[in-house]
Order: sequence, then C-alpha cells, then structure tokens
Amino acid sequence: MSAPTFQPIPPRPAPTNTEGVLAWLRANLFGDWKTASSTLILGGLLLWFVPQFLNWSLFSAIWAPDLKACRAAEGFGACWGVVAEKYRLIIFGRYPFEQQWRPLVATLLMLLMLVASCMRPFWKPWLAVAWVAVLVVFFILMYGNTLGLAKVETDRWGGLPLTILLSALSIVMAFPIALVVALGRRSDLPAFRAFCTIYVELIRGVPLISVLFMASFMFPLFMPQGLTIDVLIRVLVGITLFAAAYLAEVIRGGLQAIPKGQIEAAATIGLSYWQTQRKIVLPQALAMVVPSIVNSFISIFKDTSLVSIVSLYELTGALDIAINADADWKPFKLQGYLFIALIYFIFCFSMSRYSQWVEKQVNISKLR
Repeated sequence: MSAPTFQPIPPRPAPTNTEGVLAWLRANLFGDWKTASSTLILGGLLLWFVPQFLNWSLFSAIWAPDLKACRAAEGFGACWGVVAEKYRLIIFGRYPFEQQWRPLVATLLMLLMLVASCMRPFWKPWLAVAWVAVLVVFFILMYGNTLGLAKVETDRWGGLPLTILLSALSIVMAFPIALVVALGRRSDLPAFRAFCTIYVELIRGVPLISVLFMASFMFPLFMPQGLTIDVLIRVLVGITLFAAAYLAEVIRGGLQAIPKGQIEAAATIGLSYWQTQRKIVLPQALAMVVPSIVNSFISIFKDTSLVSIVSLYELTGALDIAINADADWKPFKLQGYLFIALIYFIFCFSMSRYSQWVEKQVNISKLR
C-alpha cells in the first residue's frame, strides 16, 4: 500500500488591518462596489455644493445691517445683516423693547436650570425646589406688575423665551402623565385601562394644530360666563396632553419588554405593585427607551413652532413678524430662517448628545 502523498496547505491571506483611517474608510465607505459608487457620487455632489455654499454664506456674505450692500450682493452673497438688524425682534418677539432685559435674564435662568438638571452632581432633592423658585422668578420677570416691573400681558411674550418656556414646562409635566397613562394601559382595572386607552387613541388621532385650536378657541366656549383662562396656559396644557399621549406609548413599549418572570419573582418575595414598578420594572423599562424618550422631547421642542396659529409668536412666529412687517428686509427672509434653524439645531443636537451620554451611563451601571 503506497504512502499518501503530501498535500501542502495553501497559504492564508494576511489578516486585514482593522484599525486606522484606511481601515475605517474601507469598512464604511469602500466596502464593496455599491458602497464605493455611492461614496464617489455623494462626494462629488458635496465637492460641487459645499464650496458654493461657503462662498454664498461666508466669503461673499454681508454681515453689517446695510440694506444697500445687501441688495447689491443679492444672488451671490448672503445678507446676514437682516439678523443684525432684526435680532432683538426675532429673539424677544413683541415684548416691549425697553424691557427686553427681563426676558433675557429669565431665559438665562431657565437655561441654567436645564443644564444643571442634566448634570449628575445636581441630582439632589433641592433641585425640585430650585425649579419652583426659578419658575416663579421667570414669571415675575416676564409678567411684571410687581416689584416695580411694568405689566406685560402674555400675548406679547414671544421669541426664544416663549419657545423655551413651552418646551421645558410641557416636557416636565408630560413625563409623569405619560408614566401614569402607560401603567394604566397595562393595569388590571378595566375602567382605568379603558380611560387611558381612549385618551391615547383620541389624542394621537388628531394633529397638534387641532389640539391647539381646540384649547385656544373652543375650550373657552365651555367655560362659565365671566371665567377666562389665559391663552398661554391653555396652549401649554394642550401641548402637554398631546406630548404625554405619544410619550406614554414609548414608555409602554419599554414596559412590555420586561420579562414577566421578573414581576412574578417580585411578587414571590412580597413586593407590592408599586414597589415592583419602582424598584424593578420602571428602571429597566425607562433605560431601554432613553433614545425614544429624548426623540419625543426633541419633537416637543420643535412642535412649539405651531403655537403661532393661536397668535402666540414664538421663535418662528417672531421671525415672521420681524421680517414680513418690513418690506425692505423681506427679500432676505431665507437668512432669517437659517438663523433660527441654527438655534433649533443647537438645542436638538444638545439633547441628542445628552441622550447618548445617558445611554453610556446606563450601560456602565449594568456592567457593575
């Protein structure tokens, strides 16, 4: 019997480098011919578009509020002079010009509290008290009629302060409502479950504009004669209820992801319903849906632009007032919209990055 012939093993290719710039480009931009083709096409479009946009927006732009220079540069250079000319009206709306230091201070206080609330060292019991104090100071500064401050009706509030007020308060008030509604939709009590289901389906079945219209124009018709509720409060309630309905479904999705065995195990060791929810179910459920919750918050912030339909002129509405009322600057409305788009982007991008930080903190806590 002849000995078996030796068959050499063919050499294996060298392992591909998975680190460095070239490896990243190969994996993300040039993985196959389809990806490479898309990269080249999009890269070519960017090379064509970006230089022109930079030239229009920066290099050939007019930055001074010079109307004659802006008209001369029209077509090849942006006129940021419209922002320099109208920025106070865009930022503060119809608030009295000589009193605009008040919304400036109030807005800075609100932003300071929002930033502090996002930082772990400030997560103390006194934070809730600080929020109440800041809200009281905010309304005193904005409304006045006390401490020697002139009275300014809420229908004259506008611009960025109104946007931040509506979005911050609606987010804060919508979250606990959404939590209760999400738990209610999974409750064993038929009446409570039916009420929560009807609320969610009813609110989600209509657009926010309809809710704002009902809150602003239809709701006062059902009030007793002589009793009126400020339009700002009605709008705030409408946005809060609308946001809570959508947020409740996000939280309910997280609740459904919790294995039933954990709830049964909690019952076997004697935990009550609320102890189970507070210590076992809700921490896990909320951690699972952090991106969706922040996405809902971003939607609330952007949806405040719809309140102009009820004559509350937040950032977008204030821009319309600032530019549409002046025929000289009206042709440069695009630059005004780009300016407020930048403001919206800064806030929304900040919330998105904070969401990623929260996710990392949750993942670290799971590993411990």
